[in-house]
Amino acid sequence: MPGNPWTLLSSLLLSFFFILIRSPYAAFAVNQQGEALLSWKASFNGSPQALSNWDAWDVTPCNWLGIVCNFNNQVVELELRYVDLFGQLPANFTSLLTLNKLVLSGANLTGPIPKEISTLTQLTHLDLSENVLSGEIPSELCGLYRLQQLHLNSNQLKGSIPIEIGNLTSLKWLILYDNQLSGGIPSTIGKLKNLEMIRAGGNKELEGPLPPAIGNCTNLVMLGLAETSISGFLPPTLGLLKKLQTIAIYTAYLSGQIPPEIGDCTGLQNIYLYENSLAGSIPSSLGNLRNLENLLLWQNNLVGIIPPELGNCNKLSVIDASMNSLTGSIPQSVGNLSSLQELQLSVNQISGEIPSTLGNCRQMTHIELDNNQITGAIPGELGNLTNLTILFLWQNKLEGNIPDSISNCYNLEAVDLSQNSLTGPIPTGIFQLKKLNKLLLLSNNLMGNIPPEIGNCSSLIRFRASNNKITGSIPIQLGSLQNLNFLDLGSNRLTGFIPQEISGCRNLTFLDLHSNSIGGTLPLSLSKLISLQFVDFSDNLIEGTLSSSLGSLSSLTKLVLGKNRFSGSIPTELGSCSKLQLLDLSSNKLMGNIPATLGKIPALEIALNMSWNQLTGEIPEEFTSLDKLAILDISHNQLVGDLQNLAGLQNLVLLNVSHNNFSGRVPDTPFFSKLPLNALAGNPSICFSGNQCFAYDGKGGGSSSKRRGARVAMVVLLCTACALLMAAVYIISSSKKRSRGPHHDCDIEGDADLEMGPPWELTLYQKLDLSIADVTRSLNAGNIIGRGRSGVVYRVTVSSGLTIAVKRFRSSEKTSASSFSSEIATLARIRHRNILRLLGWGASRKTKLLFYDYMPNGTLGALLHEGCGRDMLDWDIRFKIALGLAEGLAYLHHDCVPAIIHRDVKAHNILLGD
Repeated sequence: MPGNPWTLLSSLLLSFFFILIRSPYAAFAVNQQGEALLSWKASFNGSPQALSNWDAWDVTPCNWLGIVCNFNNQVVELELRYVDLFGQLPANFTSLLTLNKLVLSGANLTGPIPKEISTLTQLTHLDLSENVLSGEIPSELCGLYRLQQLHLNSNQLKGSIPIEIGNLTSLKWLILYDNQLSGGIPSTIGKLKNLEMIRAGGNKELEGPLPPAIGNCTNLVMLGLAETSISGFLPPTLGLLKKLQTIAIYTAYLSGQIPPEIGDCTGLQNIYLYENSLAGSIPSSLGNLRNLENLLLWQNNLVGIIPPELGNCNKLSVIDASMNSLTGSIPQSVGNLSSLQELQLSVNQISGEIPSTLGNCRQMTHIELDNNQITGAIPGELGNLTNLTILFLWQNKLEGNIPDSISNCYNLEAVDLSQNSLTGPIPTGIFQLKKLNKLLLLSNNLMGNIPPEIGNCSSLIRFRASNNKITGSIPIQLGSLQNLNFLDLGSNRLTGFIPQEISGCRNLTFLDLHSNSIGGTLPLSLSKLISLQFVDFSDNLIEGTLSSSLGSLSSLTKLVLGKNRFSGSIPTELGSCSKLQLLDLSSNKLMGNIPATLGKIPALEIALNMSWNQLTGEIPEEFTSLDKLAILDISHNQLVGDLQNLAGLQNLVLLNVSHNNFSGRVPDTPFFSKLPLNALAGNPSICFSGNQCFAYDGKGGGSSSKRRGARVAMVVLLCTACALLMAAVYIISSSKKRSRGPHHDCDIEGDADLEMGPPWELTLYQKLDLSIADVTRSLNAGNIIGRGRSGVVYRVTVSSGLTIAVKRFRSSEKTSASSFSSEIATLARIRHRNILRLLGWGASRKTKLLFYDYMPNGTLGALLHEGCGRDMLDWDIRFKIALGLAEGLAYLHHDCVPAIIHRDVKAHNILLGD
């Protein structure tokens, strides 16, 4: 039976009326605090999905995500972590005065911290960390007298820590690290009697001394000011902090002595004071710290002995005092430290013997005592350290045999005993260590054969034993080492031949057998080592022909085969080694033409040496493409033709074509005009610019040559006299200028101390078209791209259009000359694709300059921390940067002899190329 239509209509009208009535009041279903929170949500850029249960129909917000209420249904906690809110912090808190905990961490919030937060007088916990907040810390926050925890870390906050911070008398945690704060630590911090933790590290502009008032914070447990510009002395009042567990002020500018009073901080567990300028000795009072676990003092200016009292700190796990100037011997009491895991004392002036008591430290994993003056033998008791993974004793004065007991350290992964005076054989047992991946024994007096048991050490990645007195042949068992990456046996007394089995080392990238007495022929299986990058077989007795299969070594960058007995022709297939940067085939018996394919190797830029062979024919036309090549030596052959194919090699630094049968005119270029005559000697038919030819063979010439020589000598003498006269005039005029008034030291950014006049000494390692005048004109504040402790770095564009980086040393620093000389001595002898290339240097009486490649993408530090393109760094690029850094450091630490220690590896010292 159908229903009454009027009843149905009435129901519909009532329903519609109910909808109309309810809608206008929908926003007011939730209480006033809920409304305030909903207005917050609306202010963010889009409503985050995570806040979907913030529903206006709820009576109270107490069941919403991140909300906690009290028994009166008042909001007392708001905690949202890692929710992408994308907006600014709201400034309306009038409806939320009951809040005692506000946490908005990792929420992508921007803009300033609103001072209106100070109206939340019930707050005990405020956490706005890991956002993108900017501006200063509002001083109004210091009126929150109940606040116990303040977390503002990992933002972009600037300005100083408010002096009013001392008003937060209830504060326990003050967390400000990783911002851009500046200024000093206010002394008012001493009013915070309840303070337990202060962490303000990573604020690079935070400066000045640590105020003595810090000693009033007697409840302090953690003091963290790492990676700041905090300077001056550590205050003795630190000794009042009996509850202090961790002091972390590393990578800063602390100076002076470590106060002995720190030994009164009986609760100390961790002392991190590395990378500062602390001086004096390590206080013996540290022996009172029975809870001390980590003592890290590396890279300071500490002197004196290692206090024997440290042996009382029986909880010590790590001692690292490397890169100081410590003297004396390692105390026997170190053997009392049963919990010691790491003993790192590298790069000091420690003498005496390694104490046998170290064998008592059964938890030991790392022993690093390299770069000292330690004498005596390696104690056999080290064999007791079954947990030992790293043993570095290189560059000392150790003698005697390598103890057989070292094979008991079955967890050993890396052993470096290089640059000592060790004798005897390589212990057979060392190759039974199943985890050993690095064994470095360079530059000792080791004798005997390489044990065939080396084939059992399947984990071995790097084996270096060059510069010893090792005899016998290369064991065929070496071919079992499939993980071997680096094999260096150069400068020994090896005989026999290179075994075919070496092809089993499929991961080999570095193979150095130079300066031995190895004979036979090159094994054909060598071509299977497709990962090879460096090969040096020079100065041996290897004979036979060069196989065309060498062309399959597509990863090869350096091939050195000089001073052997190779015969036959140079295989054209070598041109397939497209990554080859250096090729040395000198001092062999090679014949035939120079393959044209060598001129097509795009990477050939370091050196090409084919001297002292029996090569014939002309210089291939393809050599015109070698525009990156720095060194070319084809002397002492039987080559003919002219030199015109070398005229365009603009990057050449050294060229030797002497003692061939070249003819024709020498190219009329600036490089050839400055070429020493002995680089052209022994080519009777060579003609210089003009029409007259001459024969120069190093033994004198005809009368015309003598007359020409006399004229040249006269011109040289006149030029020299003029130069000396100009220099004398300059010196006299300079001294008169100085005598007219007092001398004022100039800042390095000024130009007053630039020595513009002669004499300038200039040395270039690459072909560069620059003048000192061009360079010095660009050394102004507008071109500064970086500053360091030793000087300032400028971007300079020379007349050719090339942009280079120029480092100018501080003229007022006493260490300037030594730093300048040290950088030249170090960088001029190394070449690696991941290490900045030194192009040359210039020096005058007051100014010292280094010329480097310019890296347009700046530093990794700027990219990561200064917002200069962080989005560019996806994980693939980050991995490539890390890999490049590791390769560069590995080259410095392990491939350079003597090894080079960087000592200042940080993001701002990592330059990014294209």
